[in-house]
Amino acid sequence: MQNKQEKISQVVVTAGQMRDIEERIFAAKMPVVALMEKVAGLIARRIQDIFPNPLKKGDVPSRVGILVGPGHNGGDALVVARELHFRGYEVWIYSPFSKLKELTSQHLQYAQSLGIPIYQTIEQLPDSDLLIDGLFGYGLEKNLTDPIASAINQLNELPVPIYSIDLPSGLHTDTGEILGTAIRATHTFCLGLWKLAFFQDQALEYLGKAELIDFDIPLADVEAVLKDTPRIKRITSATALATLPLPRPAVTHKYKEGHLLLICGSRRYAGGAILSGLGARASGVGMLSIAVPESLKSLLVSHLPEALIVGCPETETGAIAQLQLPEKTDLSSFNAIACGPGLTRDATPIVEEVIESERPLLLDADGLNILAQMGAIATLKKRLAITVLTPHTGEFERLFPDVTDAKHDRVKAVREAAIQSGAVVLLKGARTAIANPEDAVWIVPESTPALARGGSGDVLTGLLGGLLAQAATKQIPVEDIVATAAWWHSQAGIIAAQERTELGVDAFTLTQYLIKVLSN
Repeated sequence: MQNKQEKISQVVVTAGQMRDIEERIFAAKMPVVALMEKVAGLIARRIQDIFPNPLKKGDVPSRVGILVGPGHNGGDALVVARELHFRGYEVWIYSPFSKLKELTSQHLQYAQSLGIPIYQTIEQLPDSDLLIDGLFGYGLEKNLTDPIASAINQLNELPVPIYSIDLPSGLHTDTGEILGTAIRATHTFCLGLWKLAFFQDQALEYLGKAELIDFDIPLADVEAVLKDTPRIKRITSATALATLPLPRPAVTHKYKEGHLLLICGSRRYAGGAILSGLGARASGVGMLSIAVPESLKSLLVSHLPEALIVGCPETETGAIAQLQLPEKTDLSSFNAIACGPGLTRDATPIVEEVIESERPLLLDADGLNILAQMGAIATLKKRLAITVLTPHTGEFERLFPDVTDAKHDRVKAVREAAIQSGAVVLLKGARTAIANPEDAVWIVPESTPALARGGSGDVLTGLLGGLLAQAATKQIPVEDIVATAAWWHSQAGIIAAQERTELGVDAFTLTQYLIKVLSN
């Protein structure tokens, strides 16, 4: 059983859902002032941990500027100001709004009575070592305008770190859209539950390092609000590792551990076949068959001696012309099929053939491009078995031209695509999102730009294909295994980048870090 903290860490909410959860808490007679004190106390302690006072022994006190908005986000910031003041920090307050919520106004008056300086204009602000952003919290909908927009732009230019409370001011809570302008935070303390903006690619450069401040929201309140709505889950290491087909039973054999057929490669793109094969090897799949053009067979054997390499007749351009499987073998012999890396569009008949099969099917790269030419939604609705698609944004737009702009709201886009096509759709990005046809979404919460290299997607195809083949023999939900593969792939990139820098993680090197994820 998962503990409460683990369950809370998986939950992702919209602004509306967070509002409903808070309303339940206050309806149960939790005083707003008590909750504000608790939240701000937790933030103040984290500030003290990260940014001790003074920074060095013998230094003057650390100087902290507090940016105060008109609502309860501003109230949180004012309590933080008070607590840091009591702990010896040199604190000043920037409060440019004439009208404040009552509780926020009371905290501002108390801060003033303590002798904490309060300023109304940017020009008045003294120097600081750190800024704390409490201008706007979750739920902001309208674009920010002058004078506050200009003030935020000037604050962003200051050479000091900015720590935002709940969300950098100016970000849309759900889409991560920049509402005119926004604070570029160095660090963001997300309060209570993860907000959807933290997993939208367009918001990431404004969020900085993000962490959850768990202030003990009752799980019953979360469940009560989310029970009738499609879930958005943040994949954690605990959930991913629990989904893997481990440990294996003491008595087993290779045919019980899944048989994957990889269909990939061409004379022009031999590397795609090698990289996807190495990804599949790391998955631990019991049996691996790789169908490639005949001219690549010896090359694949040299890299993957344990795999069964199937050389197929090829076109004049060096693409697979026809699947030529071993005697007494057909597509139904495999637990899963992965198809696409390095194929080229000259392999269209091969993709058409595997789509007509009744095996779980993963399509990537040219497999997706060919599917788009066929008409993705109409074609996939005819399939009787599960289909997994792993597009990047460009491929996604070709597959689903009528779906919501994936660059604007990737979570909404991937949901619509999965519902319309009946497939499990994995939309690659800085925050990979996965959706199933039942409208549930999984999000990979961290990655690395080191993976922005040619071939890294081929590695994911092999890794995921191998896990799909194993899942078919062990009755693991397909959506969970897709999310786990995406998490595993991202973690390998993160570990590799830590050791080799973001410039040193080519796709071949990435394959060598996959097992390190599980052994750490």
